[in-house]
Amino acid sequence: MIFGSLQTLAAFVITLGILVSIHEFGHFWVARKCGVRVLRFSVGFGKSLWTWTDKLGTEYVIALIPLGGYVKMLDEREGPVAEHERHESFNAKPVLSRIAIVAAGPIANFILAVFALWLMYMAGIRTIVPQVGKVLPDSPAAVAGLVPGDEIVSIDGEETPGWQQINMELLSSIGDTRDLSVGIRAGTPGQLSSAAVREKSVAISNWLVDDSGEGIADPLRELGIEPYTPPVPAVLGELTPDGAAQAAGLEAGDRIVATNGQPVQDWLSWVHMIRASPDRELQVELERGGQTLELALTPGVRELDGKPSGYIGAGVQQVGWPDEMVRKLQYNPVAALPRALDSTWTLTSMTVESLWKMVVGLVSVKNLSGPITIAKVAGASLQSGLENFLYFLSMLSVSLGVLNLLPIPVLDGGHLLFYLIELVRGKPVSERVQMLGLKIGVTFVVGIMMLALYNDLSRLF
Repeated sequence: MIFGSLQTLAAFVITLGILVSIHEFGHFWVARKCGVRVLRFSVGFGKSLWTWTDKLGTEYVIALIPLGGYVKMLDEREGPVAEHERHESFNAKPVLSRIAIVAAGPIANFILAVFALWLMYMAGIRTIVPQVGKVLPDSPAAVAGLVPGDEIVSIDGEETPGWQQINMELLSSIGDTRDLSVGIRAGTPGQLSSAAVREKSVAISNWLVDDSGEGIADPLRELGIEPYTPPVPAVLGELTPDGAAQAAGLEAGDRIVATNGQPVQDWLSWVHMIRASPDRELQVELERGGQTLELALTPGVRELDGKPSGYIGAGVQQVGWPDEMVRKLQYNPVAALPRALDSTWTLTSMTVESLWKMVVGLVSVKNLSGPITIAKVAGASLQSGLENFLYFLSMLSVSLGVLNLLPIPVLDGGHLLFYLIELVRGKPVSERVQMLGLKIGVTFVVGIMMLALYNDLSRLF
């Protein structure tokens, strides 16, 4: 537990450190190119943990609280500047230079996203072939004629080599009422087919939005599709020490054949039997080392969905996917670049659309996430492999870039708004208006941060 928490914290610090460093480096690099003196480059806030100064007088700081960072430049608005140094101050630079410096941070985040995705495509992506395992009755997929065994090869003309791409395409249509064009290749569950691709029209209405305005968490299930998974036999994996399974004499590798005389077809059917039998003795027939044994097993009791449910403290022995159902998409450096650019554009447009749909009520503000959720997802993505971490890093980097470009005073986008007005008017926005905007912006941003933290805690507890 402690090791897992430390790993999650480390993943969070690494992820946020990369994002903040790249964002602030964008401001820093362009500021120096524009002749602005940079006084401090800080990653994190609060007490300094590590500090050094370069030959140009810039102080570099690694601070205690890793929730952001900043670049401090010479600026007459923040303190007196000697006349001979005025040409190096930020506020003395032409408005186009100031626009370039402020925009450089978010632009650096988009460049980071492209770089992370470029690395991911070169390293290779392992993905499961998106084959339909089950179609729910009367669902949009069923009405459109999709059946188990169909492989989904495209949605609205976009290739979908895996379930992740399918989910991304479905999420991009939140709130829509129209027909989705779904390309499918007919086949048999668990076996790939070379059949011709056919187009199916799947009707959606107020897609992924319920009466309360909250987005549906599982777009595939809302479409009426359950992905194909290989059959999982009822073979025990790891046992919990002092659990009911271990107390009854069960061992890892045991294959459950029957319970109370009822044949056990697979792992899921046995789970249902156990959950339906809290604190009731069961006669379990099993195979172990070529022999058939019978043991008495009494599941423990815990609450599940407000009702007592049986559990025995045992996991399933993992089943591998057939080789033909696993794809590895890997590209050379030249071919990977356009795919990285395209994926970055897709993530950017989806982020912008999601924010807009949140404003108009098509997506609930409950979908906002804060540092706790980011930390958990960062830890999980780091554990699950380089490709998942790189993808998560690119998603966060795009989100940070988009959010910082919003025209809200205190964010980069707010400063850009003031400078663009200055460019059109020929003179700066008054200090009074800027200060009023700053107060409104700080209030708004703090409110959003508190809402995101509240959502985090709600999910946690």
